[in-house]
Amino acid sequence: MLKDISVRADALRASIDDAWRVLDLDARRGEIAALEAETSAPDFWSEPERAKRESQKLSDRKKEFDAWAGLREEMLELQELVGMALKDDDASFEPDATKKLDELEKRFTALEFSMMFSGAHDASNAVMSIHAGAGGTDAQDWAEMLQRMYFRYAERKGWKVRLVDESRGGEAGIKSATFFVEGRHAYGHLKAEAGVHRLVRQSPFNADALRQTSFTLVEVVPEIDESVDVDIKPDDLRIDTFMSGGKGGQSVNTTYSAVRIVHLPTKITVSCQNERSQTQNRETAMKILRSKLVALREEKLREEKEKLRGEYHSAEWGNQIRSYVLHPYKMVKDHRTEVESSDPDTVLEGDLDRFVEGYLRMEAEKRDVKKELNKE
Repeated sequence: MLKDISVRADALRASIDDAWRVLDLDARRGEIAALEAETSAPDFWSEPERAKRESQKLSDRKKEFDAWAGLREEMLELQELVGMALKDDDASFEPDATKKLDELEKRFTALEFSMMFSGAHDASNAVMSIHAGAGGTDAQDWAEMLQRMYFRYAERKGWKVRLVDESRGGEAGIKSATFFVEGRHAYGHLKAEAGVHRLVRQSPFNADALRQTSFTLVEVVPEIDESVDVDIKPDDLRIDTFMSGGKGGQSVNTTYSAVRIVHLPTKITVSCQNERSQTQNRETAMKILRSKLVALREEKLREEKEKLRGEYHSAEWGNQIRSYVLHPYKMVKDHRTEVESSDPDTVLEGDLDRFVEGYLRMEAEKRDVKKELNKE
């Protein structure tokens, strides 16, 4: 039995060492030291926004490093104790060793999941936009259901949600909404949600309770800070102001505080009306526009590379990524990963982890395949 525990411990130690090398955690020590020196400089807070970003980066880097370093240290201690027990043939240590090894394996699995966030912007906040599609009032109600689902998911993760624009439906639901989700790896998680979501149910807005299919488009882009170069010419922008359609307070409904910005070359339109002033709404709208332009630029580069490799497939409105069936049976199915749930009510309450993990694992497998192809 102790021999089996020793074999498991050696395998886990090897996996931890592999992850340490992949993440280059030895170099992370130097990065943390440099950030600590930077944040200790006398003039560090002279630029509050930048200082806030760098402080958060330092906190995140230290948290990640400490988690891996602690796991590695405890693994070494366990291996040493198991080795001593084997030498002394001390079977009494088996229950404690098994319990500790189970705990370390569980912690490794959780940390291993974080390795999937390897994208350039995966650690960033997310900017999400929801647009009701075909289906009339049902689609607008569906759009609001999805918005609530993401708010609940963010709450489960301990993230902060900031609604910046919302257009209410005539009878129920929303026509569109835009909101920030702020938290570690928010974009890394939520990028899995970008695409068309399809709902099948008995319509609550139809006297005959007929079966209705509704579609809603979800857009997800990373929040881009000002350190990323984005060329936005003033002449390329059309900026309109209008009265906010919010719930009032501080005269937001009686002044032209809401802002709509149209980027003429790309036709990207961004609106913001939930900030306190026109200036704040304009700044937030520009931040969202920057994020969308960077995402568009990176998407075009990715498409060009895939065309050259012969792998390009156009994204169309009809290509839903996930279906939510509430009638005549209950099921949620992701059409990209084949991940399913027979409990849509729980999913709509924000239980999205299985779908997010399925998407991230699929993307990781794709990257591994491409690496192998490139080697050949």
